[in-house]
Amino acid sequence: MDAFEIGELMARQSASGEPWLEFLRLPSLSMGVYTLGAGATDQQQPHSEDEVYYVVAGRAQIRVAGEDRAVGPGSIIFVAAQVEHRFHSISEELTTLVFFAPAEYSQSQPA
Repeated sequence: MDAFEIGELMARQSASGEPWLEFLRLPSLSMGVYTLGAGATDQQQPHSEDEVYYVVAGRAQIRVAGEDRAVGPGSIIFVAAQVEHRFHSISEELTTLVFFAPAEYSQSQPA
């Protein structure tokens, strides 16, 4: 069994100094913790896989395909593969669980 505690994952992600920590990877699914500080700029580009964000903590706006929505703890956002999206107007440090299906970058075309 693989089991995870969000507090431990957030501590690992914070200690890494990186905004992204992947903690599970299978061919059909990958998961990670993504954190952006208040006022940060989200630099992500569209992904080649479907993804779901679950907001653990913080407050922000997310823009998906030109549509804006406020998000906070408990928000769940689905983003289809190849769709432009990013968090913005981050008013409180934002921590999300991110689920990719299939695994992140598994559908990417070689450069």
